[in-house]
This record gives sequence, C-alpha cells and structure tokens, in this order.
Amino acid sequence: MRQLRHLLRYDVWANRQTLGSLSRSAPARSLSWMAHIVGAERLWMARLRRRQEPLPVWPELDVAACGQHLEELSRMWPEYLDEAPDATERIPYTNSKGETWTSTVEEILTHLVIHSAYHRGQIASDVRASGGVPAYTDYIHAVRQRLIE
Repeated sequence: MRQLRHLLRYDVWANRQTLGSLSRSAPARSLSWMAHIVGAERLWMARLRRRQEPLPVWPELDVAACGQHLEELSRMWPEYLDEAPDATERIPYTNSKGETWTSTVEEILTHLVIHSAYHRGQIASDVRASGGVPAYTDYIHAVRQRLIE
C-alpha cells in the first residue's frame, strides 16, 4: 500500500499542475480530457467504496469545477487508504459497457494513475499545439524535486 499511496500523491500533484496549465487558457478538448480525469477518478472511488457516483465518466465541467473535484479527490484518496484496504481485495463492478468485472484494489489504483497520466499527456500535447505551455508532470521530476512525499 505504501507504493500505491505514493503513486496517488503523484497523481494528485500532476492533476493540479495540469489544471494550472488550463487556468491560463483551456482548449476545449483539453478541458474535456481534464473533466474526464475527474469523472473517471470519482467513478473508481465510488466503485472501490461500492457506492453510486452521480458524476458521469465524461462530465462537462469548467476549470473551477474540475479544481473543486480534484481538491475533494485529494482528500478522498488518503481517507480511503487510511481505511486500510487489502491491496489484494477483489472489487466487483460494472464498466461503462455494462460488463461485469472484478479487479483488485491494487489493479484499480494502478490503472487509475496510468489512465490519468495518459490523458494528461494528451492535454500537454493539446496545450502546446494551442500555443500554451503545458505542465511538466513527469513522475521522476516530481520525485527528484521532492514535489511529492
């Protein structure tokens, strides 16, 4: 769980950095991907807690709403991990295609971090193509600069 905590701290930091790059100028496509990161992370949190998530996986959110949700998630992830889940616990869920699956907590949290990084990369490329300066969210940069614990 220690490594999962670390990766989630990275995810929170990288999402904040990316959102910051959108605060100056948000290409519509980038804002859509950022909102999707929010929607997907909230959906996975709901699945892990075995609850319903009212936010869709592709919500329409502005920069401020994305920021509010990301701040909530930054508190929710440590709270969830503090409940001491077993990383090998299997969580049943139904995906967006209506298929039923079961994955471990570790698989879900690893997917969540990779999924968000994938979309942050799309955002970085889109921001640069739009003449903006993308956030620098490389994991190793965050570690070397001690930007995450």
